Amino acid sequence: MSSDPVIRLNNLGKCYHLYDKPRDRLLQMLSWGRRRYYREFWALRDVSLEIGRGDVVGIIGCNGAGKSTLLQLVCGTLNPTHGEINVHGRVAALLELGAGFNPEFTGRENVVMSAAVMGLSSDEVEARLEEIIDFSGIRSFIDQPVKTYSSGMYVRLAFSVATSVDPDILVIDEALSVGDGAFARKSFERIMALKDRGATILFCSHAMYHVDALCERALWLDRGEVRMFDSAQKVTAAYNAFLARENPPTVGQDTPAPASVAAVGTARILRVSTRCDGIEGRRLTVVSRNSTVELSVEFASDPILPCPSVALGIENDAGVGVTSAIGFGETGAVKRTPDGAGCATVIFPEIPLLKGRYHVTVFLACERGLHVYDSAPRCLTLEVTQEDALQGVVVLPHQWELRA
Repeated sequence: MSSDPVIRLNNLGKCYHLYDKPRDRLLQMLSWGRRRYYREFWALRDVSLEIGRGDVVGIIGCNGAGKSTLLQLVCGTLNPTHGEINVHGRVAALLELGAGFNPEFTGRENVVMSAAVMGLSSDEVEARLEEIIDFSGIRSFIDQPVKTYSSGMYVRLAFSVATSVDPDILVIDEALSVGDGAFARKSFERIMALKDRGATILFCSHAMYHVDALCERALWLDRGEVRMFDSAQKVTAAYNAFLARENPPTVGQDTPAPASVAAVGTARILRVSTRCDGIEGRRLTVVSRNSTVELSVEFASDPILPCPSVALGIENDAGVGVTSAIGFGETGAVKRTPDGAGCATVIFPEIPLLKGRYHVTVFLACERGLHVYDSAPRCLTLEVTQEDALQGVVVLPHQWELRA
């Protein structure tokens, strides 16, 4: 990462005019500013920050926080109401699904048009066209009008074009949530390749796991203002705590239904089993610093893929994360058979949680821990008791030195 800023925002603001009735727009035009027939809505207000070359920044916040507005300002598809924005370098963006595509044009025609708009010459477009089509995986439909495409086909083609132009800045606004598992994996691998080459990436997502795994820093927007801009782990922790206060967690969901095999390019959790001191169950009574908790995850995966990783997170009743653990593939804690089946077991001896109720969520991810194939939300509840008066959520290893 370079300290040389490629994106600089200074006191940036964007205001929209909201009209209660369609006729109010006409009345506003005829009033010549003597009377106001609209209400102001500030999607962004006084945003100032710098993003350096090679930075990977996650953009998080609730719906309506101003995330998409900020990304559109960076891409130049919106003009600010006030403030300054300076962007240096070629920008490739995945904003609204299929934005910039002409629905009457074929996929091939849209590829040529979009790549040209992003700054490629006709020779460069011709040289990269076949690679773009191959990556999208929709060659059978490439000469059909895109208005006949599904949402998944749209995002495949749009992502293939946006990432093939060697952008200096890549902007992604939740588009990858539309793609299937196999394509999502390919897309994250390409994002990582761009990151390794030094591209600046702005990644808007509601998935905190992806923000933590992909981004060095994160920007939390709240009602159009910067709530926090710091390391990704600090920001996502603060945001999760905020969500826990605003939206208390619901009762845990069941473990996903078993399946014998995984689809091509994917992996899935088959079964999660949990034990405490030899007793199995979904709700376990645990004695702090005395009980041993074991959790086993059985999974199926496409054997062509690298062995997946297994991760888990433990949160308290308020939804605040307490700790996590991850086991990586073949060279680490997770192994599998040639047909893609595997099982990973994590053991917490004399578990150091203090009294309270805790919930465990299991994730099955790619070998790098970036793309999540499957999850089992709150598949285990731990009711922790203790025999002393210590306070908090966990006991840290420590020693006392006593001197007279």
